[in-house]
Amino acid sequence: MVRLCRAAKRSFRWSRWGERGSLLLLAALCATAARSQQNTPAQPTLPTQTGNPDAQEPGLHVATGSVIGDEADQTQHMLNLIADLQFHHLEELLTNARTGKIRMQATDRQFLKGILANRENRPEESIRALAPLIDSIAASGNVTEEKLARQALAEDYLRSGNLAEAASAYAALDKRLHGRLTPDEMSDLEQPLKLLPLVTDHPAMTVERGAPFSLPYQLDPLGLTDIPVFVDGVSRSWMLDPTEPFNLISRTTAREVGLTLSTETATIHSLTGKAMVVHATVIPRLTLGSVTYRNMTAFVFEDADFAFPDSDYQVRGVLGYPTVSALGSLTVNSDATIDVQPGTGGTKPTNGAPFYMDGERVLAALGKPDGSDDRLYEIDAAGQQSYLSSRFFSEHSSAFANGKLQLLRLTGMEDAPPVPAYLAETVRLQIGEQTVALHEIQVLTQPLGAAASDDTYGTLGVDALQQLDSYTFDYRTMRFCVTTH
Repeated sequence: MVRLCRAAKRSFRWSRWGERGSLLLLAALCATAARSQQNTPAQPTLPTQTGNPDAQEPGLHVATGSVIGDEADQTQHMLNLIADLQFHHLEELLTNARTGKIRMQATDRQFLKGILANRENRPEESIRALAPLIDSIAASGNVTEEKLARQALAEDYLRSGNLAEAASAYAALDKRLHGRLTPDEMSDLEQPLKLLPLVTDHPAMTVERGAPFSLPYQLDPLGLTDIPVFVDGVSRSWMLDPTEPFNLISRTTAREVGLTLSTETATIHSLTGKAMVVHATVIPRLTLGSVTYRNMTAFVFEDADFAFPDSDYQVRGVLGYPTVSALGSLTVNSDATIDVQPGTGGTKPTNGAPFYMDGERVLAALGKPDGSDDRLYEIDAAGQQSYLSSRFFSEHSSAFANGKLQLLRLTGMEDAPPVPAYLAETVRLQIGEQTVALHEIQVLTQPLGAAASDDTYGTLGVDALQQLDSYTFDYRTMRFCVTTH
């Protein structure tokens, strides 16, 4: 069975195959498009994403003024909705429980509140809800519920910058549930489990925010986004990756600015697919536009681990989630600029699509602006390849009746057999109030066998995002907004 884990997704971002893979993929797409025009009818233009998510909702439906079966049915219904990423329906369920329209156990309401707060990037609220429940959930014997609670709580401590508590929470997750974790979950666990013990005594990072600003960016030879930062007053270009849970810095850059490296090291495999020995450090000051970060924790990699000789390119550093989310709101424009509104002030979007944090994934609910008719897509601003999943295909299979099936080799899965796919000339998606037409998008016809890819309707990477005039991640409102031509 083919498995696309987070390690593989990182691998196609960084691997030397990935350096040339996007060019090979582009050539394949162009060749396929040319053959299709000569030999087969044009690939379909798909209608705007529509449908009724209730038709696919697992478990029992909520009826106003009702009780959802017994306690076991009630809990399982909630867990089914979480597993199927039905965040809007979870919010409705919690609202109905709060207002008395349905009866729900107090502990289930508190658990659901914590999980939703975690997915909506409100870590402090999630901690207040979940921390008091951990012991009772563990005693209940419900492994699924315990896994969800411990994973969310560990992420919450990490996102809130409490590194010591995060290290403890990840260690407890591994100790309690090691034998119950899937290979994908073990891959996700490796970085925090091994790296956090190196930084439990690090000072908390502080952020000083100034006025809104714009800064230039450039696409590096990997096709990803590099932006200028100042470390110790010297300008350097670092890669922007909001899905990476940690900040990273090369050994050469760390040496040039005089950083002190930890004597202890950790060896990880999940970042590039190869063994990496990393140190920890504290960057006293890093400046990005009008935002100054002090006491920034970063992990130091060897230059060769992220060097691409064929393109004469060396990754100097990576700005991960701790840095990016602290910016408040950032808009990536097609004119090679990024607009940032730091802090909680400034103009806040009232439309756009809700987006959620699911582990390291950014999931946007594309559909109606209120999220009531949503489909979840992963927005991977540090990924090179876009595709729509078999879940999307199952709802639009009739549109491909006259299409030409081809075999697609997914980047990061080059050792696995290619997967059958169609090339859609145009796909229209509803992102809040904006209808977006994306071109030349692969549509997989079969599941890949991994929840990380099969449970969403697709992944929109840099190649899709570059077709937009702009796209915005607003962490203040958790809205993903776009503009088009």
